[in-house]
Formats: sequence, C-alpha cells, structure tokens
Amino acid sequence: MINHYLHRPVAQINTSNSHNKTFYGTFPLMCCLFFFVLFFGLQVKGQDNNPLGMTFNHVALSVKDVDRAATFYGEVLQLKEITNRTKMEGIRWFALGEGKELHLISVVKEPVTLNKAVHFAMMTAQFDAFVEGLRANKVPYEDWMGESQKITIRADGIKQVYVQDPDGYWIEVNSAN
Repeated sequence: MINHYLHRPVAQINTSNSHNKTFYGTFPLMCCLFFFVLFFGLQVKGQDNNPLGMTFNHVALSVKDVDRAATFYGEVLQLKEITNRTKMEGIRWFALGEGKELHLISVVKEPVTLNKAVHFAMMTAQFDAFVEGLRANKVPYEDWMGESQKITIRADGIKQVYVQDPDGYWIEVNSAN
C-alpha cells in the first residue's frame, strides 16, 4: 500500500478555510517552482513570446528522505527514474516527458514553506484511471478549494485534482484536452 509513503507533518498551519493543512519547504524552492510555472507557461502554444529561446529543463524539489520521495513519484505518479548525472548521493532524477526532468534533492537541509498556489502540474489522458488509482491506494487528494476526494472542473472543462508528496509539495494532475 502506498499510504505509508505519504507525508508526516512538520508544522501545522491554520489556513483561511479554517482547517489545518500541512506545509513544508524552503524559500529557494518556492522561487524554483515560481520559475517552473513561469517558464512552463512560455511553452504553451499561442503564448510563446521567448526572445532568448529559453526552454524548461527541470524542476528540483528539496526532500527529507530521497528514497521515500522517489517511491512516491515512481509508484503514485508512475514516473520513470533516470540516471542522476551529478552522481551525488542523496539525489535522484525522474523523467517528466518531452525531455523534462524532476530532480529530488535531499542534501540541502534548510526548511521550505509551501501552499497550494506553489505547485507544479502534470496532465494525463488517463485522468479517470489516475483518480481511481489514488482511491484504490488510499492516496488523499482534493480539489482547488480543499475539499477532500473531490475533483475541480475548470470553466474550460479540464478536470483537476491536487495531491501532496511525502514532503508536502502540491502536485496538480489534470485531464488532457
């Protein structure tokens, strides 16, 4: 069962919707995720205005236990682990598709603070099967408003759910067009 890979609280913070949420993280990671969203947004067709030809390469997440995090990304999100070209202990890499990568790094120990607005998103044409897998494995998920086991349907018809990895990072998974 995947449930034992899920997060352990480091700090409880009362959010505006008056129930406790668990948050983890470091300021540099927030910046990294901000730039991930910024650069990923530049890759969207019809919004490509990138005079320097910048392309998105990877996102790096600071994690407490790299093996536990790697199990989550490999089993829950079914990402394929790839060669860590740094050859450093405490770092593992995963393919995100289209030459993009996820780097899990356990060697930096500063704390990070996150909320749901700081997230990265993945999409799948198998959205319903993905959500059913979350249910079957008792992996908690929620909609944008924070309702447990609910799906957000955007105005454009795209379905979204949000999950947290073992270190508290928010991941949006949405349906492909």
